[in-house]
Amino acid sequence: MAKEIEIAMSKNIDTKIAYNPAIIEDENHAEKIVAKDVKVWYGDFQAIKGISIKIKPNTVTAFIGPSGCGKSTFLRLFNRMNDYVEEFRMEGKIKLQGTNIYKKKIQVEELRKNVGMVFQKPNPFPKSIFENVAYGLKIQGITDKKFISERVEKALKQADLWEEVKNDLKKSALALSGGQQQRLCIARTLAVEPAIILMDEPTSALDPISTAKIEDLIFELKEKYTIIIVTHNMQQASRISDHTAFFYLGELIEYNETKTIFTNPEKKQTENYITGRFG
Repeated sequence: MAKEIEIAMSKNIDTKIAYNPAIIEDENHAEKIVAKDVKVWYGDFQAIKGISIKIKPNTVTAFIGPSGCGKSTFLRLFNRMNDYVEEFRMEGKIKLQGTNIYKKKIQVEELRKNVGMVFQKPNPFPKSIFENVAYGLKIQGITDKKFISERVEKALKQADLWEEVKNDLKKSALALSGGQQQRLCIARTLAVEPAIILMDEPTSALDPISTAKIEDLIFELKEKYTIIIVTHNMQQASRISDHTAFFYLGELIEYNETKTIFTNPEKKQTENYITGRFG
């Protein structure tokens, strides 16, 4: 299923939707993301059980919890990647900047212009480094070579990769190391300038040095982007996130500032998970 989603996502890398006050539907537009009583089923199996959450702009929010708890399913609701999964059904509301993204009139391709995604394993295209980053711009019909070159350079610099590859932009992306490939995928996402970046365990396949570089990058990127990251790494969640949400068996057990979650959680389940007593 994850592979099918990756393939589908690679076909939908687009540019940013300009912020339009006219699309605001309610008073929650101060929140970047608002989910209200969200429930998800895959056939008869209920994966998400009535979750509500608000995420403010320019923050990093970590989703934590044991495998199978629903955190990746919930993450993929924000750019409707679960639409590709057979027998997927969803109830409730998810609003981005006040707009319910599950309304029938919503154009999913337009939604994904505003919501980028980085997957667990690096998935560079079998193209050059330059063409990987330029891909999303070109499929939109952008042909201005100067504009594309400037955007590629900017994205590679944002992803802290420019100095390492600036003299080898024609080199195959597949020849890069795993950590470099993941930063390239982040650059590919940044090139089309989304407002929200979703990351599904982006460092789980990387070595400690590469992981540290990605974490530093995430910390810098929140100045311009709203970031949600799924991670199994408790230390990572505590280092890079502003807020943390703990999921268990399809439910949101606790959501608070990261410092509170890790030092003074309200729920015993949260404490048990954070301290390694289960999960």
